[in-house]
Amino acid sequence: MTIRLLLADDQELVRQALCALLALEDDFEVVASVGRGDEVVAAAREHRPDVALLDIEMPGLDGLAAAAVLAAQVPDCRVVMLTTFGRAGYLRRAMDAGAAGFVVKDAPADVLADAIRRVRKGERVVDPALAVATLAAGESPLTARERDVLITARTGATVAEIAARLYLSEGTVRNYVSAAITKTGARNRVEAVRIADERGWL
Repeated sequence: MTIRLLLADDQELVRQALCALLALEDDFEVVASVGRGDEVVAAAREHRPDVALLDIEMPGLDGLAAAAVLAAQVPDCRVVMLTTFGRAGYLRRAMDAGAAGFVVKDAPADVLADAIRRVRKGERVVDPALAVATLAAGESPLTARERDVLITARTGATVAEIAARLYLSEGTVRNYVSAAITKTGARNRVEAVRIADERGWL
C-alpha cells in the first residue's frame, strides 16, 4: 500500500532533498510540499496525506501549532515532527500537539523511512536519545505567561515593549521575568531566555 506524504519545511533545498529521498522508497508518494506552517492544513485537506512530516520552525505557523490543528481538523493524517531541534521540551510539546513521531533531521534515511511506516500503522516513534533527555529534563516549570514574556524578550524587546505587546503593566512583566530567571536558574533575563530555549520550553 502506498503511503501518501505531505512535507512541510521552510528551507527550499531541504524540502527538495527530502522529497527526492522519500521518492526513492517504492511505497512512498509525496502528494504535497509546502514551505509555511499556515499552508499545512489546506494542503492536507486537499491532498489527504496519510502522514505529514513537519518542521518545527516555519513562518506563519510553527510545526507544533500546525500539528495541533491537523490533529483536530484532519485526524486521519498522522504527524511526524522532523527537525534539527532535538530538544527535550520540543518532544513533550510535540506529543501534546498530537504528533505520533519525532525524528531529528540528521537521522539516517532508513530510520526516517521506518518511522513513517510505523506511524502509518498507528505506532508512536520517538528518537531514543531524545526520549531519555525528555524524561531527565522533566516538564517546563514556566507558566504560560512567563513563557510569553520570555518569547517576547527573545526578540530583544525592552520591558516597556514587552508590556505593550502583551497588554501587561511593566511591573507585572518584571515579576514574570524575575520568576522565570529563578525557575531556570539563570543570572539574568538573557540567560533565562537561552536556557529555556535550549530546553524547548519556548
